[in-house]
Amino acid sequence: MIDSKRFQNDFCAITQFGALENGGVTRLALSKADHEARNYLIKQMQNADLDVHIDPYGNIRGRRAGSDNQLPAVMVGSHLDTVPQGGHYDGIIGVLAALELVRHLNDEQITTQYPIEIINFCCEESSRFGVATLGSKGLTGQLGCAQMRQLRDRDGISFYQALQQSGCSPDAENRSHLSQGEIKAFFELHIEQGPVLEHHQEHLGIVEAIAAPSRFRVTIHGRSDHSGTTPMTMRQDALVAAAQLILGTEQIAQQSSEQSVATIGEIHTQPNVMNVVPGSVSLGVDIRDIDGNRKQRMVAAFQKLVHKVETQSGCRILTEMLCDDVPVQLDETLQQQLIELAQAHQWRYRKMPSGAGHDAMLMARLAPAALIFIPSHDGISHNIAESSSLEDIMRGVTLLSEAVQQSAQG
Repeated sequence: MIDSKRFQNDFCAITQFGALENGGVTRLALSKADHEARNYLIKQMQNADLDVHIDPYGNIRGRRAGSDNQLPAVMVGSHLDTVPQGGHYDGIIGVLAALELVRHLNDEQITTQYPIEIINFCCEESSRFGVATLGSKGLTGQLGCAQMRQLRDRDGISFYQALQQSGCSPDAENRSHLSQGEIKAFFELHIEQGPVLEHHQEHLGIVEAIAAPSRFRVTIHGRSDHSGTTPMTMRQDALVAAAQLILGTEQIAQQSSEQSVATIGEIHTQPNVMNVVPGSVSLGVDIRDIDGNRKQRMVAAFQKLVHKVETQSGCRILTEMLCDDVPVQLDETLQQQLIELAQAHQWRYRKMPSGAGHDAMLMARLAPAALIFIPSHDGISHNIAESSSLEDIMRGVTLLSEAVQQSAQG
């Protein structure tokens, strides 16, 4: 049996790192709070007799030997970093589930044929450097030193510098890519971050496909003028242009499909005072879909909208593409394996897409990958009210453990 009390103890310990007075958490990648959580995890992995190391991308990896260590490993894990003012369940559940399944094998003195490797991916959230899943991008050869140097946080610190400051060796990245055949399969357990499972009263989600984002940094240059003396017809109001982009981007997604989404969740205005016409605005744009062609049509429509607003507003608008990730279909054989295990327990499940990006979408480039969802209360995530019941969590951990053990035995 999975030890739920041990799982809870780890969960409560890690939730203290970056905890806020309002009940939420801010644990940005490679921040002090993140390092505290990472150090706790490393100690627990070592206590579980795992061979632990940190790769050049900041990923924490712990390997449990199999009876044949020449075979590829079954990898399982998620992430510990959070969004600002976030909740305590996003990512952490998958990391601690991986740790607990290894402890369970140790408790039962089970030796698997294939090695098992658990992983905490570095910088899964885009909150600090503007691009998500950096650790898994690096591990799969999608991120080099040049881009690591370009990605910077609001203090001007690059991802490359943050890795160096954390004791990692990003210059060794070319020697640390995983190749086809090094991983037998990859599994990830995650909260749904949406309302579907709870609404339909289902225990588990078996993910078929993962949406991927195209992200832009948009900078609108207008002209700052006196709000009382500048006629409306003579203004170059950057914030009005931004509003047109925001509404237009929403319409693009609404006119695409039910599975298409677009969000402008970040906005910075200068000089940001009441009596001055805004002279410049910076926006963060996130466009997603599980269908790559449909996503590209939305991107093209967004770029056309930018040109239209620029022409009509008289403002100069610059766009920088931060990422253009590719949606993925997950492995059907692993989906069927999870379904059969869920059916054996008589657990209700739903095959479903994931609108949120996950490290599993990068790992699917190298090996068969599976993603399991558990219900999120009221569908809330990236919010201090984020929560899942212990019963649902343990159900997910059990399914994950059984699937990983089955895959690691042959």
